[in-house]
Amino acid sequence: MNKYMTRQRKILLSFLSAHADRQLSARQIAESLQEENISVSAVYRNLAELANEGKVRKISKSKSREIFFQYTDNEACRDCLHLYCKSCGRTYHMDTKEADSLVENLARNEGFAVDKTATVLYGTCEDCLNKEDRGK
Repeated sequence: MNKYMTRQRKILLSFLSAHADRQLSARQIAESLQEENISVSAVYRNLAELANEGKVRKISKSKSREIFFQYTDNEACRDCLHLYCKSCGRTYHMDTKEADSLVENLARNEGFAVDKTATVLYGTCEDCLNKEDRGK
């Protein structure tokens, strides 16, 4: 069921879709939308509704009590595995062929069916690895 599209919800969805490669806390989102006159409570309320509708993914990170949100209601995110870089905070879409191969291997070898819409793999991206290597 689609929610009534308020001005605040439109602005929030626009912001989230423009930052779909990021995992942001409600606080970060509210601070970014402060000039749009969107209350913190409206951000929290809309994020909860969007999560229930499957338009954003709620993410908890180890060593943090904060919940993060990522926009997933676009074609690129549907049925996709995500790679999250712990160094720079960017989220990447895993190559479809590679993701399908990984999921198929897990199903065949481990008897485990992966829910790609809810799966994020954590590590370090190539850019950050290269920066680390240059720093040595």
